[in-house]
Amino acid sequence: MTPAPAPAIAPAFAFDEAFAHERARALGLSARFDEYGPQAELPLPARLSAGLVVPLLDLGLLSATGEEAVKFLHAQLTNDVEHLVPGSARWFGYCNAKGRLQASLLGWRADADAVPRVALAISLPLAQTLKRRLSMFVLRAKLKITDDSLEQACFGLAGEAARAQLVALAGSAPGPLAVVQAGSLTVIGLDPVALPDGAGTLPRWLVWTPQTEAAALWARLQERLSPAPGALWRWFEVRSGMARIVAGTWERFVPQMVNFELVGGVDFKKGCYPGQEVVARSQYLGKLKRRMFLGSVAGPAPLPGADVSAPGATESCGEVVMAAPAPGGGIDVLFESQTAAVALGGLSIGGQALTLHTLPYPIPA
Repeated sequence: MTPAPAPAIAPAFAFDEAFAHERARALGLSARFDEYGPQAELPLPARLSAGLVVPLLDLGLLSATGEEAVKFLHAQLTNDVEHLVPGSARWFGYCNAKGRLQASLLGWRADADAVPRVALAISLPLAQTLKRRLSMFVLRAKLKITDDSLEQACFGLAGEAARAQLVALAGSAPGPLAVVQAGSLTVIGLDPVALPDGAGTLPRWLVWTPQTEAAALWARLQERLSPAPGALWRWFEVRSGMARIVAGTWERFVPQMVNFELVGGVDFKKGCYPGQEVVARSQYLGKLKRRMFLGSVAGPAPLPGADVSAPGATESCGEVVMAAPAPGGGIDVLFESQTAAVALGGLSIGGQALTLHTLPYPIPA
């Protein structure tokens, strides 16, 4: 597998910036914009082990609703939708015909009044683009694709104090990829993230709430949890080894190049979807020569899609997938690379030496 060439004309990854500012102001915050979308500007908490709450302004939400919603998405996404049951969530990818990821998604059943509905959390700048893309293939199928990003707000919660807060709010704090619906709240468990230097692990959750109720929930969560910036939640994502596709990495990677099948994002038995043949060939024919790794660099955070360089090479050996400032200093990076180049060592990003770290899951030989 080799990196895809950059598209000659970038697609229009548009979102309502005015609404993002308005949503931040409703929480008493200001927003700034970077390669990942709008970010809440907040100071870094003194202690990560304390309970944390993060306004996730850069996450959007799509929904497929209707009698044939499940059947439709099953034929479009990399993972099994037909066996996605209420109370559980799964990672999904959406690929182009060449097997390159256009989006990474966290999906769960959100049926209402016996009408099937699948909710899909996505990087906000990609939401409208994927909505248009999926809608092209609906044709006469009995479903509707909607972008609910303006109507729903999301918070990230982490730490044991957050667990206690969720029990008080929703009756329970679900485990990884389990979902609890409590009134208008949806709580989704994520994999815990290991803190550096053996400082323990932090359990994590996503909490979705109607935008009209977001300010009240934010106020209540802050009673016992420390507010934290969006960049910290992105650092959690980096440390968890879970790639989030954003505008800068759109159509750059086959799922295996970012370990997507290793985190449960691909079902190789489910049948056809766009790019399925390429993804299957990558899995079963020959050795996978490109993978995603975890590392750190000094200096400013590299942009998604930035080159990873090997000593003496005239061309890049890989690309940055995600990067975020580490609370202890430096920048932690998920990067995709030729496995042979990683084995030889000496990699760098933007002239800064790249130090390798261990992912929280093994990469098969």
